[in-house]
Amino acid sequence: MKVPTQKQRQRIEKKRKKMAALLEITKLNDKDRKAKALGLKQSNESCEHTNNVNSDKIAARSPSRKRPCSESLDDSTDIIPNELNNPENSNENPELQANKKPRLAAEEYQKLKQELRERKKVLKNIPRFRLKAVGENASLNSNINHENRIPIFLADVQHLLMYSLLGHNSPYSPARWCQLEKFNRISHTVVLVVEGLSWYHFSSNESTFTHITNHLEHRLEMVTPAAHGGSVVEEIAAVPLTGTQSRALIRQFGSLEAAMQRTGDLVKLLKVIFPMHPQLGDNNVKKSTKNMKVKQKLPSDDKFSRTQLLLSPWQLVEENYPLPLRGGLANRYKDYVLTKESYLEATSNSPMFGLDCEMCKTTTGYLELTRISIVDEKLNIIYESLVKPENEITDYLTRFSGITEEMLSNVSTSLSDVQQAIKKLLPADAILVGQSLNADLHSLKMMHPYIIDTSVIFNITGDRYRKSKLKTLVREFLDERIQENKSGHCSTEDSQASMKLAQLKLANSVEFGDAVLIGRRELEVTLQNRKSDNLDSSDTRQYGVSIFKHVTKEKKTAAIVGTDVALNEYSKYLKTTSLSIMDDAHFNKNDQVRLVMTETNEKAVDRASQIAMEHALTICHVKISEEQLLESHLEKTCRHVNKWMEKIWHHMAVNGLACVVFSGTNNAANGACFLNIKREFVPLRV
Repeated sequence: MKVPTQKQRQRIEKKRKKMAALLEITKLNDKDRKAKALGLKQSNESCEHTNNVNSDKIAARSPSRKRPCSESLDDSTDIIPNELNNPENSNENPELQANKKPRLAAEEYQKLKQELRERKKVLKNIPRFRLKAVGENASLNSNINHENRIPIFLADVQHLLMYSLLGHNSPYSPARWCQLEKFNRISHTVVLVVEGLSWYHFSSNESTFTHITNHLEHRLEMVTPAAHGGSVVEEIAAVPLTGTQSRALIRQFGSLEAAMQRTGDLVKLLKVIFPMHPQLGDNNVKKSTKNMKVKQKLPSDDKFSRTQLLLSPWQLVEENYPLPLRGGLANRYKDYVLTKESYLEATSNSPMFGLDCEMCKTTTGYLELTRISIVDEKLNIIYESLVKPENEITDYLTRFSGITEEMLSNVSTSLSDVQQAIKKLLPADAILVGQSLNADLHSLKMMHPYIIDTSVIFNITGDRYRKSKLKTLVREFLDERIQENKSGHCSTEDSQASMKLAQLKLANSVEFGDAVLIGRRELEVTLQNRKSDNLDSSDTRQYGVSIFKHVTKEKKTAAIVGTDVALNEYSKYLKTTSLSIMDDAHFNKNDQVRLVMTETNEKAVDRASQIAMEHALTICHVKISEEQLLESHLEKTCRHVNKWMEKIWHHMAVNGLACVVFSGTNNAANGACFLNIKREFVPLRV
């Protein structure tokens, strides 16, 4: 007889325990049934004693006996106890009275049914807002540790504002971090921008901000341009797509949604995260900055700017690239270093470098760097090195990495040596090209702003979340074979292959090799063929350079309230538009944007509260002075801000979306965003 293995014995033992437990449950059930039958028998005997007249009929209908076949159904009414038929005797048997169900008259029942139907209809039409996993990771709620918090971007908030006003017609969606249901039921959107406060001011004075804690349920940490001296107004008001480009972009990309993902000033967005200040002491930096405009001419082999292939900040987060963000990511990447101390803005002529690394498993349980290769645009190897990991190798993964014990026997190059070499080698506007470079940068423990990921820009599955291997992409698009050596991959070969793919893309079009964009384009072409060639000019103007161009669609209006300093910043995004803009005193129903200039922040809040319900979007921008942020005045300032928020909330309509933005402080704490929809309690009348 074959002796059972240890796992088989464990399964047998588990089955034995389950059978024993089932037997115990069966015994308990039997006891319950006996007790229930005994109680029922005693109840029947009691009924027989108190109702001698009907004892025979009651006994005939007891659970232990069947009704005689000769008995008529009409006689069943005779056995109902008098207590149930006569309300006057109900007090004589309280047990029976307690078991009686209340009955409604026909009119009362219909009235209650109608009220329930109306209440259900109202509840179905109430807009609802909830955070997704990305939003929850940025939450400022007390149950989330600050070290584990990953902030969202101010651009994410802009996407929500546009979606609340335009719904599915918005060029951007906030689906990455939140969900807004019944967007068409949002009555209006009100934004209060408080420039000068950060999430730290809220956390350290939370008891002072009673309005936030009582009414603004969703509180999130947020990365804003203020972290590197950028403009908060630009991030809120500027939408990176001009109206004159709409038809051309539809023809080129297939849809406006695809165009929005591939255009726009991604370099400016990356300024929010990476330091991009010119080094005044470096002549090369001066020269590069001076010639920035001249460099915008495309290289001879490129059909479009290579900056359009760069991963956006939110793509870097979604693809798990290391970023120098504060909060949870800062703690996670505390040992990582930047490839440069300061960067230049990437342009159409910024140099590209193919990068690939090989890793082996060490005693830490993670992969550590053991080989690196970097090639230039001519596929020349400009840096290559074997690397000795800090920890002992437990698995060389030779079949993948190509690394053997003999190869590393005399290697002394460390990870820090490689990091220093890369810092010296790469220029300040270098673009790194590779397949899923997030893994390579993690092994290098380095962070870089300009990334072209071939696993993202090429897609043959038609699904953004299903990526193809580099070997497959090279075979399909370059008609070459790589990674066929049984001794493992070659980092030089892989880095050269990634560079070839990026160059092939630049020599064709943005949608080349991307089944997602090609599918959208074919669909758009099909739809366009069914329409008239004469497009309504209003369709091409709806995607303007400013958020106000979007808002004013379908006769909606917007209002901007603030002091002259704040309004001057917003005016930059209104000068080149065809919108009808009017000041507060002369604004009428034919105008689209209302500019309200006030002398103080208090007056700005007062006026914003008065006109909030008149417009689809109201932005009230207040600036806190440095004196008001001094420790001796900070509590008083926080109380003022709390009163401002409370006043605006009080004057909002039901189902209005309230958004409060703390801009953050330069080179200090991140900003914060507070959100909620104003609800009306719907009572159930009886």
